[in-house]
Amino acid sequence: MGSPHYCVGARVEFAVTADIRAAGDRALLVIPSSRAMVMDLVAALRVRPEGVVDVLPAAETVMVTLSAPTAAESVRKQLNTLLAQLESDASVAAGGRTVPGWRPARADRAEQPVRGNGFRDEPIRIPVRYDGADLIDVARLLGLTPAEVVLQHTATEWRCAFVGFAPGFGYLESPDGRLTVPRRPQSRTAIPPGAVALAGGYSAVYPRRSPGGWQLIGTTDAPLWDVDRDPPALIRAATRVQFVDVEAGFAGCAPESAL
Repeated sequence: MGSPHYCVGARVEFAVTADIRAAGDRALLVIPSSRAMVMDLVAALRVRPEGVVDVLPAAETVMVTLSAPTAAESVRKQLNTLLAQLESDASVAAGGRTVPGWRPARADRAEQPVRGNGFRDEPIRIPVRYDGADLIDVARLLGLTPAEVVLQHTATEWRCAFVGFAPGFGYLESPDGRLTVPRRPQSRTAIPPGAVALAGGYSAVYPRRSPGGWQLIGTTDAPLWDVDRDPPALIRAATRVQFVDVEAGFAGCAPESAL
């Protein structure tokens, strides 16, 4: 990792511990200080800085695509400023010190319009029938009852860390990782669309029929990927998701409630 950058306030210097590297002449690869910071950065970049045309997160990195090679220096400076602000916010939340004169990132984003990129701030509510073939095995692995697994899964506000494997397949993280289970010893050759699953600390919904090795705990009718929708993906990086148990009597559990 490269040397830390310093943003100087009125009385303190705040070190930016993220690493920003060139990725060709039209992209920058950002390696934040933590996985949580990856999602915070992606959420902050919903409003694209000047010179940025796309943001692609992975588990521990964020690829920022530039409008032109000449934008690299300006975007790098903007990213350093934004990262310092995010790390300052995290320091305040942990009881540390802040950069004087800087506003919290969340307040800053709330004042700025989302430029038609389709993001929504409230969680998407996805109705689920907890009828998965692996629900009992998951409960056994966690030392819980199936009902307790369902309760914890629906009580968690999940957040999409990144999208991969198939169009619309979002890797959802929980704040505490309490529902962490391994993949199945043997993958299935075909998992139906709408299967709700757990594996390796993530939850996900299979958007279409495909092979897979995750533990299946439920089913939803919500369309995760629809080419006639703008954007096609229901879940994208930084999207917050709340799963809702259909059997609990939630009134809005028609598939369109997740749109």
